[in-house]
Amino acid sequence: MKAIIAFLLLTLSISYAQNSVEQDIIDIEDKLIEWRRHFHQNPELSNQEFKTAKKIAEHLESLGLDVETGIAITGVVGLLKGDLPGKVVALRADIDALPVTERNELPFKSEVKTTFLGTDTGVMHACGHDTHTAILMSVAEVLSKHKDQIRGTVKFIFQPAEEGPPPGEEGGAKLMIKEGVLENPKVDAIFGLHINAQTPVGIIKYKTEGIMAAVERFVVKVQGKQTHGSQPWSGVDPIYISAKIVDGFQSIISRESYLIDAPAVITVGKISAGTRFNIIPESAEMIGTVRTLDPGMRTLIMKRMNEMAADIAKAYGGTATIEWQNNTVVTFNDVDLTNQVLPSLQKAAGKENVQLMKATTGGEDFSYFQELVPGVYFFIGGMTPGNEEPFPHHTPDFKIDESGMLLGVKALTQLTLDYLNN
Repeated sequence: MKAIIAFLLLTLSISYAQNSVEQDIIDIEDKLIEWRRHFHQNPELSNQEFKTAKKIAEHLESLGLDVETGIAITGVVGLLKGDLPGKVVALRADIDALPVTERNELPFKSEVKTTFLGTDTGVMHACGHDTHTAILMSVAEVLSKHKDQIRGTVKFIFQPAEEGPPPGEEGGAKLMIKEGVLENPKVDAIFGLHINAQTPVGIIKYKTEGIMAAVERFVVKVQGKQTHGSQPWSGVDPIYISAKIVDGFQSIISRESYLIDAPAVITVGKISAGTRFNIIPESAEMIGTVRTLDPGMRTLIMKRMNEMAADIAKAYGGTATIEWQNNTVVTFNDVDLTNQVLPSLQKAAGKENVQLMKATTGGEDFSYFQELVPGVYFFIGGMTPGNEEPFPHHTPDFKIDESGMLLGVKALTQLTLDYLNN
């Protein structure tokens, strides 16, 4: 009889604790939205997130967490120690915005302006990092109220420069790792999420193994011979050569890449050349990105781009070279860990709302954390259900439904408690 009573009391205690956590999640939604709108209205570019970091740090300190600032320039880390010893789990949110001019009429629309790489532009949270930051601040507050349920330690990582540091600077996950973010205490597992404007609110999408692509940044420098625009035969046109190179690059994808194994993308996002309408310039520069999910395809594409740029330029009397910068590796979800936390995601969203997805050619420097410790990255819905015109990421019109954010709080809280207490 005593054993039965003890079991019933334990069951009631667990049930009460779960209900208490769930109520705290519900109660924090107003703060969650307020924080998100603040960050949206006050965006800061990579490695410049000083005011963002200050607000995050003040919040974590108010919760009684051990807080460290200035990691990777503007990064913030908060440490929450549970009442019982155990493993260390890290939760990560990215905090930087993009050089994009917002084009909507939200009451908390960004009006921030800057000059980015010589171009006047607005600054906007055009990828949802403002929501990620607000979500993780909310998770920290909820979990800080339930230290008695935490068997181990939670490390909250607020990471700058996910979109990439400015040229010539270090930053992002790489620099945080270099400065020891995964040590003292040593992290056993790491989790992260991304809101998605094309996924309906209430849905979680996940995948084992490769979920996001490796990302390379490339710069093609084309050298020609300057001449008057009325006499192209007396010079070598680097703009014309650049056009041929762009066209040639696409044939690598459409004719040489084994796309039935994995997708791949080559995009030229910027071409710079010339000063005047009637001068054929001496040089041109193209900047772009390569996205791959297969190491063999990555090697082939980069090799063929180097060869093709040089050969095409030579055929038209010029020269071309490519400079490469690796931005991320493949975002790889540990299979065992993903399967372990899947029931937690299903508990948070409902089993029918957790969906297996295909890999995306987007990239994430969260992948560098996953190279060193097991990690899981997943997506939550941010599109109003039934909306036939979602607002894509990295565009002036990007917009998310704020009602989707609470699921992020619930999912990260649930999987953290389950992982540490399993």
